[in-house]
Amino acid sequence: MKLIRFGLPGAEKPGVVTDAGMFDVSAFGEDFGEKFFETDGLGRLATWWAANSSSCPQVPAGTRLGSAVQRPSKIVCIGLNYADHAKETNAQIPTEPIVFFKSTSSLVGPNDDLIIPRNSEKTDWEVELAVVIGKKASYVDEAEAMDYVAGYCLHNDYSERAFQLERNGQWVKGKSSDTFAPLGPWLATKDEIADVNNLRLWLTVNGKAMQDGTTANLIFKLPFLISYLSQFMTLLPGDVISTGTPAGVGLGMNPQVYIQPGDVIELGIDGLGTSKQTAVAYKK
Repeated sequence: MKLIRFGLPGAEKPGVVTDAGMFDVSAFGEDFGEKFFETDGLGRLATWWAANSSSCPQVPAGTRLGSAVQRPSKIVCIGLNYADHAKETNAQIPTEPIVFFKSTSSLVGPNDDLIIPRNSEKTDWEVELAVVIGKKASYVDEAEAMDYVAGYCLHNDYSERAFQLERNGQWVKGKSSDTFAPLGPWLATKDEIADVNNLRLWLTVNGKAMQDGTTANLIFKLPFLISYLSQFMTLLPGDVISTGTPAGVGLGMNPQVYIQPGDVIELGIDGLGTSKQTAVAYKK
């Protein structure tokens, strides 16, 4: 299945996407959050949809999409997980995953505007594959790790590089501004993706290709990442793991290039759809 959330910010309704379009499943009675995933919501929704799909209203084209999942307990990100990205930023290839958090208040819809933070001069883009956890995971063996996955989403891990790298402390400061985590358009369940280790991911700015990579080049693969993270924290249903970005970020260019008001950023991953953000300056 492909799950969406649609409607005004803070009032999103649940839906599904099929070849026939987007459909409102509000009558199912649940949003796509922690409780939904924890109680086999995917299985229950599939059964409900099989019986009720004919009575579900279609969502009008052009309706705003929200984040594909309701605000999770945490967004965990992996840094420098593609060798070409590590090289372009003059960083050593990590021997263990670099882990940082992104504030859940940065979560927005896939096509919402990107708000460039106040005093920002180095806002950057990062197309990433995001994994959504389907059940509580603590001290998980790598061989069983994929059993804990609900599905996958497209994510743009926006980063303010001066906040991240020049202001001391942890990367979270450069990752957590409002609108810095557009997630979606949809969550694709595992059965929708034939080979998660061979997906093309790409990003353009104002129509110019910036990133074009493949998840085949991930340094740390998904089962290892889930198992690894579960040794340090309990992953809860609905939690998001963003798995890193390939080469082509503004930080890695010579001269460096950063997002300006009016820029249009488009990105996509095979099977996970596309998203589009227009950059606007912060206004009080």
